[in-house]
Amino acid sequence: MAASEKKAKAKAKAKAKPSTDDPRLEPIHDWFAQRNWTPLPFQQQTWSAYLAGRNGLIQVPTGSGKTFAAVMGPIARMLTEEQPLKGMRLLYITPLRALSRDLSLAIREPIEAMGWRIRVAIRNGDSSSSERTKQLKAPPQILVTTPESLALLLSNAKAEELFGQLETVILDEWHELMGSKRGSQTELCLSWLRQLRPQLQTWAISATIGNLEQAARHALGTASEPQLIGGAPARSTEIQSILPDTIDGFPWAGHLGLRMYEELVARLNPGISTLLFTNTRNQSERWHQCLRFACPEMEEGLALHHSAIDRSEREAIEASVKAGGIRWVVCTSSLDLGVDFQPVEQVVQIGSPKNLARLLQRAGRSAHLPGGTSQVLFMPTNALELLELSAVRRGLAEGLVEQRKPPKAPLDVLLQHLTGLACGPGFHPEQTLQAVRSCAAYAELSQEDWDWCMLFLEQGGECLGAYPRYRKLEWEETSQRYRVREKAIARLHRLNVGTITAAPAITVRFIRGAVLGHVEESFISQLKPKDVFFFSGRQLEFVRLRDMTAYVKVSTKKTRTVPAWAGGQMALSDLLTHHLRLEVDRASRGDLDNAELQALKPLFDRQQDISVLPTVGQLLIETCRTREGTHLYAFPFEGRFVHEGIGFLWASRLTRLERGTITVSVNDYGFELLAPKSYPMAELLEDHIDLLLDRQKLERDLKNALNLSELQRRRFRAIAQIAGLMNRGFPGSSKSTGQLQISASLLFDVFSRHEPNNRLLLQAQHEVLDDQLEISRLEAALERAASQEWLHVETPRPSPLAFPLLVERLNNRMSNESVLERVQRMKDEAIRREG
Repeated sequence: MAASEKKAKAKAKAKAKPSTDDPRLEPIHDWFAQRNWTPLPFQQQTWSAYLAGRNGLIQVPTGSGKTFAAVMGPIARMLTEEQPLKGMRLLYITPLRALSRDLSLAIREPIEAMGWRIRVAIRNGDSSSSERTKQLKAPPQILVTTPESLALLLSNAKAEELFGQLETVILDEWHELMGSKRGSQTELCLSWLRQLRPQLQTWAISATIGNLEQAARHALGTASEPQLIGGAPARSTEIQSILPDTIDGFPWAGHLGLRMYEELVARLNPGISTLLFTNTRNQSERWHQCLRFACPEMEEGLALHHSAIDRSEREAIEASVKAGGIRWVVCTSSLDLGVDFQPVEQVVQIGSPKNLARLLQRAGRSAHLPGGTSQVLFMPTNALELLELSAVRRGLAEGLVEQRKPPKAPLDVLLQHLTGLACGPGFHPEQTLQAVRSCAAYAELSQEDWDWCMLFLEQGGECLGAYPRYRKLEWEETSQRYRVREKAIARLHRLNVGTITAAPAITVRFIRGAVLGHVEESFISQLKPKDVFFFSGRQLEFVRLRDMTAYVKVSTKKTRTVPAWAGGQMALSDLLTHHLRLEVDRASRGDLDNAELQALKPLFDRQQDISVLPTVGQLLIETCRTREGTHLYAFPFEGRFVHEGIGFLWASRLTRLERGTITVSVNDYGFELLAPKSYPMAELLEDHIDLLLDRQKLERDLKNALNLSELQRRRFRAIAQIAGLMNRGFPGSSKSTGQLQISASLLFDVFSRHEPNNRLLLQAQHEVLDDQLEISRLEAALERAASQEWLHVETPRPSPLAFPLLVERLNNRMSNESVLERVQRMKDEAIRREG
């Protein structure tokens, strides 16, 4: 943690406790007394700061009562008004629709108990059209909404009237929003609200974030002096691991996992409410099926919850968990955030969380009370994940948590925001530019970029002026504002608001019955009628596809097919990779000071026999020859995405020295380069180490290695969609993935040929380098490698650290053998050679 942030935290804690004799807080204290509660110091501090006109950020552990800390100050001020309250006073923004219900119930609880005349409403993608119309005609005093729904409200012609009396905005789970374009979208919406209501107060809530001061600046804007509030009762996290009886020298992804389900079931209690977290929806489907098979007696007490399952079913599951009917839920990040599950007593993490903040967030679902102790049971899916858990333990013990990196001035989000304002109240360019620059994300927006955005929206830019649909804005002299030219453009814009650009979703529905959820179009396109797959906890037979709906029926046929969704791979965070390198260093010195490292001793011993275990100051590179060819294995321990960049970079540089075909395989620990048997891998490595680590021409060599043009083309598709250059069409005439790809490719080619400095093209390039390839981490990894001692070991066969990289390649190869069969065959061959 930065020294400035430590000082800020210390300063916040050192403040004197606020006085509780403010008469405006009497109704709040009365309700707390009715519940036999005593307000916590951080709650009282927040209320007093709010009533003093301050803006701030509350960072306290999950389950500490931060919602009441944020809302009770605004409610206390509302209650001081003698006249009946009219108009919206408090806007509560949450990242997930699932949180809206719990938040509104929590806010309504004191209001209904005390008979306060304050109305609370929810507005999100699930709200009915009649409810939305009602809210516009008679706004509630408190509205709980999402960033996308807020952006839609700003595109309404009555936006100024609707928010004309707004006093407060609360940003819930801000750490979840600020690291994405949804955070940028929220910042822009807030800039317009502050322009309309200069005295607007903003309070952000966060449970787990490392860069606290930066988070506050992005939430509150550059003109505000934030007050940072913490000091909630500390919550401890107890982690227990399910350790395998034996670990051999052949670790690979999933080789424990489902094969250890009996050990997991033995640690679960049907009477204890448990959330079993997986990292992907595909994993959750598989584990749900596994537990159904292993525990048929839990058929009524076991459920599956992820974001692709229909909303009504998710809501029913959440209600049943709270009521105590469902005892075990296999879930994904759909239940990560602040859904209040007080009955949950235990959390199971299946597979490495890859991120300290993610584990803390999930752990906080159990013992969701101030000062509680969270119980986490860790289920490794491969042996080396025990090494990751050991790193997690030490990171948590040091009180560390990852930082969230906010996007820097994404122009696609700005274009969408300006179009939305033009659809609604309109906007004046000079005033709006000033408001936009008050956002931390856009504080350094240049005049040239702003002028380009205005030209793009008004005239279609340099290339698209001949097409009326791209000339969106026109100047209105009477109001001195820009407005949208045509109603059809405004309607299409409202249908496509948002910064989440997932692949087109296919609804899954029973032939005669309910909707089950949605899967991606690419998965359904691979199915034929009568094919069977697992989804939503059921075994389904595909019947037909019609109007973006896949009709299915329940089947008893056996199958292993499970839908795969995009974005399934996670990489270790940079904070966790740092601790992972320290764990390997401890193992190399024989310092096995916890159960996880001790369980891995046979694997470490085998690694030492065949090769070495590197210390923190060493970079291990292994080369060997097998029937497949010549292998190079490098182990920087920098995370999957960084290894992908370095692996392709080295492959490109090696093939410039000696022509040949090199295949790259990566995981979180290292990467493999596989070349033909005759390729002189070891000789090139010894003679050209400096070339492999050269950082001077990094971007140029990455372009040659990775076909950056194709990566940029893919990234541009999402950018063009957010910017409003392409859309999914009106309901009933939605475009397929192929149609969207063609539209994006045509635009990409036009801009590349006729406007190479198009700002959206440049944005696609920056996002590929900064977000996808994480070039700053890649540069740091190369710099670290250059300062380390290189250990080049020529091994007779792949070592235990190298074995998982072989399996990564097997997963991507067509074969009539299962991965398990192929891995077992490889193990048997290796053991025979040793024997």
